[in-house]
Amino acid sequence: MSQAGVEHHEAPTGFIRRYVFSLDHKVIGIQYWWLALVAVFVGMFLSLLMRFQLAWPSHKIPLWGQVMTPEQYLALVTMHGTIMVFFVLTTAPQSGFGNFALPIQIGAADMAFPVLNMLSFWTTFVSFAVMCAAFFVEAGAPIGGWTAYAPLSALGEIAGPGQGMGLNLWVISLFIFCAASLMGALNFIVTTLDLRTRGMSLMRLPLTVWAWFVTAILGLLAFAVLMGACILLLLDRLAGTSFFVPGGLVLGGKPVNHQGGSPLLWQHLFWFFGHPEVYIAILPGMGIVSQILSTFCRKPIFGYRAMVFAILAIAILSCSVWGHHMFISGMNPYTAFVFSILTVSIGVPSAIKTFNWLGTIWRGKVQFATANLFALAFVSLFVTGGITGIFLAQPAVDLPLHDTKFVVAHFHFVMGLAAIFGMFAGTFFWFPKMFGRTMNETLGKIHFWITTAGVYCVFFPMHFMGLAGDPRRYADVTQYKFLATLPPLNHFITIAAFITGAAQLIFLVNVLWSMAKGPRAEINPWRCTTLEWTVPSPPPHDNFGGPPPAVYHGAYEYSVPGVKEDFVLQTDSRVVAGQH
Repeated sequence: MSQAGVEHHEAPTGFIRRYVFSLDHKVIGIQYWWLALVAVFVGMFLSLLMRFQLAWPSHKIPLWGQVMTPEQYLALVTMHGTIMVFFVLTTAPQSGFGNFALPIQIGAADMAFPVLNMLSFWTTFVSFAVMCAAFFVEAGAPIGGWTAYAPLSALGEIAGPGQGMGLNLWVISLFIFCAASLMGALNFIVTTLDLRTRGMSLMRLPLTVWAWFVTAILGLLAFAVLMGACILLLLDRLAGTSFFVPGGLVLGGKPVNHQGGSPLLWQHLFWFFGHPEVYIAILPGMGIVSQILSTFCRKPIFGYRAMVFAILAIAILSCSVWGHHMFISGMNPYTAFVFSILTVSIGVPSAIKTFNWLGTIWRGKVQFATANLFALAFVSLFVTGGITGIFLAQPAVDLPLHDTKFVVAHFHFVMGLAAIFGMFAGTFFWFPKMFGRTMNETLGKIHFWITTAGVYCVFFPMHFMGLAGDPRRYADVTQYKFLATLPPLNHFITIAAFITGAAQLIFLVNVLWSMAKGPRAEINPWRCTTLEWTVPSPPPHDNFGGPPPAVYHGAYEYSVPGVKEDFVLQTDSRVVAGQH
């Protein structure tokens, strides 16, 4: 593939151009990774405050010195969900690892548009700063949840604390994030299509590249819709329009001076973004896990072409199932039936990927490195969350469960935890290439086992709480007699959450210590086949230090008969081993 369109730039000499306003895709990827790491600790801290409130609702919050109000709890719910979905689950797997690894994996010197790449990161950073600023305005952060349902989100400060300037900042932050994501998506698509090196056909691409490429296409479609929705919401809030505010609305005994809008329009626009967003978060993790399982099981990925077509099928179907988030909105039963069928059918390509992962593991020479442990746990978490999704795909079942902890458990397993475990796996896998040093495997395994046990203790019991009718978004459920048996379970979940949160400090210590004192990494410590493992650790400015490499094999040539090292690099022209 021709690289004539790449925008060449010289190696930087100054600190600012090298590490701050860098044009190097590797530095930008690491910047995204650090931003997501900061965001995940902010989001985790907010979730621990929520857990304390749910377990001991009448107690003063330690170090805060006051009892949390319902409005403060709703602000935590809103900001926790928003920060985790946008600045962690969207930022790290796609923008972080994708920026770092994709150009090298396809044999390119950089992304197609390095300046646009830099602007994309700094726009994301500004978005995060604006989002965090919502904590510090007069009435505090918004209380409408991360979905910001209209009409309350469209009315301004009369709708409640945080619904004034706090929600303005929230909407502006999302608008900025959408702009950054669109820039990044264009870069990923053009880079993948135009800058592949000689011999790198589409069916020789690593599954990571396929995942990042398809995710970029989804991002281009989904974030454009959310950006438009944010503009309409701001117009309702600041310019007196009525896109989402219906006529005849009375608030606090006073009629609202809007008419003709539809709250359901916001739901349609938001969820047309929101369900592809689930796969924007999880598809990169699927690619990363496929890469790691093949590497540490020393086997070619089972059913490579089926995996590629499953990624494509998931992307296509993800744009047609948004209505299952709206079963309780008064949807026509026939329309609900269509969305239900489509929702169940998206499980087919997901199941293909799951069984292919199991086929890759089956009879493989499994190596239990920390990266592989997190990859194996990813499969477990994804299956656990996916099974409960089949329940919620049925309108008759979703109606009583939708506003309960059952849904909280479902989407945390399938979207949150699985994606985060994919990030942990990717960090341990690419850390030697990113920083030139290896992470401590002992600390990694301790962190893995505490975290895996912890997340199951935190979220699995929520299925039973949801079946008992425990409502989500309620700051205190102890006043309801039918939930009188649940406080001990809330105590158990909260203690498990604090232990799991503390375990993340082990990961942070491992990262910081390994960056400074970790053993120097070899060029190819995991004995991998893809192109990033043919260059020094960390890679030079232009990745390959000269002409781009030529590719002769697929990305997963492991356990090849008659080969000394049991694997064949994609660049090795001396061996006939091509399977794809």
